Amino acid sequence: MRRRVLRQASLVIVGWLITGAFLAPLVWMLLGSFKTTVDFLAYPPAWLFRPTLANYAQVFADNNFPRYIINSTVVAAGATLIGLLFGLPAAYALARWRRSAIGVLLLAARMAPGIAFLIPLFVMFLSLHLVGGYISLIASHLIFTLPLTVWMMVGFIESVPREIEQAALIDGCSVMGVLARIVTPLTAPGIAATAILAFIASWNNFLFALVLSNDRTKTLPVAVLGYIGYNSIQWGTLMAAATLITLPVLVLALSVQRYIVRGLVAGAVSG
Repeated sequence: MRRRVLRQASLVIVGWLITGAFLAPLVWMLLGSFKTTVDFLAYPPAWLFRPTLANYAQVFADNNFPRYIINSTVVAAGATLIGLLFGLPAAYALARWRRSAIGVLLLAARMAPGIAFLIPLFVMFLSLHLVGGYISLIASHLIFTLPLTVWMMVGFIESVPREIEQAALIDGCSVMGVLARIVTPLTAPGIAATAILAFIASWNNFLFALVLSNDRTKTLPVAVLGYIGYNSIQWGTLMAAATLITLPVLVLALSVQRYIVRGLVAGAVSG
């Protein structure tokens, strides 16, 4: 009994240490957003300071910041929706007809560094006069959202009993009808979890947005560069902007965390 208690206590301590290691940068960012430049650069670090909202006021004083929020939302939502639209049928085909070659190609695209796709995409979109538009940004983000959608949904679809689909086919339902009327409702938690993870991946993308956007379509991760100058860095404003970028996806993930956990567990035990 004593060994069991010690083992559980050790696991709890290790869990809290790991959690603290992951939360430390977020806490440092949040505290820094309320500090002046003098307090932020103080050594040793100033843990007791007078909070200020001047950094957030400066961020919102930038008239383009709301535009950056809209741009990030449009691009992330578009890449997520299109990824689901094409990824769900692809995952269904992989799960039911075992097209492993296509799955390996998608996985290779997901594992490859983004810079390997950036130059070909830039040349292609430049020739089509699409650089700086939403289309180029959304299409480039599909490189991440589509493989993620396919490979996550394969496990969820495999957990659906084939007998239900076969009964629907016997009753005259088409394959696409089975996907829309049976598979999709039964894998709704998995779709929700996949959509959230794909949205976050697109929201946080920096490299493609840096090259393929312009002042009109610039997203939030790229906009943060505006607070990093050649001779100085506006640390307080930078931390405030980073906090505002992190807050929406953090609130989204926490508000629907039960769907993420349920979906990931369902996919994990599909076998």
